[in-house]
Amino acid sequence: MNTRSVLVLLAVAVACAAAGAWLSQFLARSPSLHRHVLEPRTSAEGGVYYTCAKHPQVRLDAPGACPICGMTLSRRTEGPDDPATADGDQPQILYWYDPMRPDQHFDAPGPSPFMDMALVPKYADASATTATTLVQIDPRMAQNLGMRTVPARLATLEPQIRAVGQVVLDERRIVTVQTRTTGWIEHLDVRAQGDPVRKGQRLAAIYSPQLHAARQELALAEASGDEALAQASRQRLRLLGGRRAPGTLSAVIAPASGFVMRLDARQGEQLAPGQTLMTLADLSQVWVLLQIPEARSAGVHAGQTAVARLRSLPGRSFAGRVDYLYPQLDPDTRTVQARLVFDNPDSELRPGMFAEVSLNAEARREVLQVPTEAVIRTGTRTVVMVAERQGRYRPVHVQTGVEHDGWTQILSGLQAGQQVVVSGQFLIDSEASLLGAYRRLEPTPAEAPAANGTSDGPHGDRDGRAEVMILPAAGPAIGPAAGAAP
Repeated sequence: MNTRSVLVLLAVAVACAAAGAWLSQFLARSPSLHRHVLEPRTSAEGGVYYTCAKHPQVRLDAPGACPICGMTLSRRTEGPDDPATADGDQPQILYWYDPMRPDQHFDAPGPSPFMDMALVPKYADASATTATTLVQIDPRMAQNLGMRTVPARLATLEPQIRAVGQVVLDERRIVTVQTRTTGWIEHLDVRAQGDPVRKGQRLAAIYSPQLHAARQELALAEASGDEALAQASRQRLRLLGGRRAPGTLSAVIAPASGFVMRLDARQGEQLAPGQTLMTLADLSQVWVLLQIPEARSAGVHAGQTAVARLRSLPGRSFAGRVDYLYPQLDPDTRTVQARLVFDNPDSELRPGMFAEVSLNAEARREVLQVPTEAVIRTGTRTVVMVAERQGRYRPVHVQTGVEHDGWTQILSGLQAGQQVVVSGQFLIDSEASLLGAYRRLEPTPAEAPAANGTSDGPHGDRDGRAEVMILPAAGPAIGPAAGAAP
């Protein structure tokens, strides 16, 4: 083949390629020649369709793969109550969005600028003109998320406040031993800190010239027979802290039982008036200091019973009572300190130990309670998601009370037997917020009608509250390319 023939063939090939590229672009840009039409596949009477668990807006009349993610479609049956669009009733498309970035809206279809997937249309909700807001989630997705409901119950509430406290000395049982005269320590019977002592036990023997002189003066006054002089001598000896005793030494006697908390004297040491010899502490009764959270401090009062348990004494419990609730609040920890008193006859509770304390409050009967995990607190509202009939959920403002053992007291907003969502409720809460369901709720729980009333509300629905419905995907299906919509 000569060179001219080769050049001709190359020119023909280039022309064909250019013509094909132009034709494909023309077809892609021409809406009349290449258009994906969204059309309904089922009617209100019910039918079978196929959808994607991750993209519930996909609704096909035959099995296959999801055109968005490629996942195998699952078979679904819609009933007469399904909010699918009736034949010939094409809903309005509000905008297109990326399911992974639903906050970004687009005015036309096309590929997502964020992910390698097509944009999804958002349709106008047929119920948008009513006070009910519907959140459309495929049932399989709800099942995969593990949504569960539990009925609100009436039960006896025995609120307890559990806290960790520290054992400390009872400050009312600390005694200081001092001298009132000058002298010297001749004998020190207690030699080390921590030694136990008994009331009336001799702690030390001291020599004091003043005490010795006062005892001699008392002996002379009693020998003279002058009762007034003898009485004055006895008073002087008592004021000096001495006692009638033979010899020149004076005994220092323990005023109470306990242990030596601090020892400030040594044998042979010279003493001065007012000098501290030692400090004694009585352990027959001790304190336990607790830090009570501010929110629970209102339930603590003097005289309230308490039970303490220590890890160092497994299987043992100690009964005590609340002695005093300190008036100041710690601004850093937002806690109030409570002082509890425990009898300690065997000195098993030692200062410095940590104890797990439970404060028992008065039992309350027939209290409405829901699982604590069902309560959603955002800082501006406290709500629970109420499940009415299958697929319908309603956010309800509630006022909560005491929490105990995984249950929270409901003061207003609910009635016994109502089903509340305990798993997956945050998904419903997010959808309700995006669709403005909370704007249709009453401003405050106090202004709300009866928790489960049936009277018409100010917005035209059953009780004036917005509803959230979890149903199979509503709206038309995303079908294969077809002609104009019917």
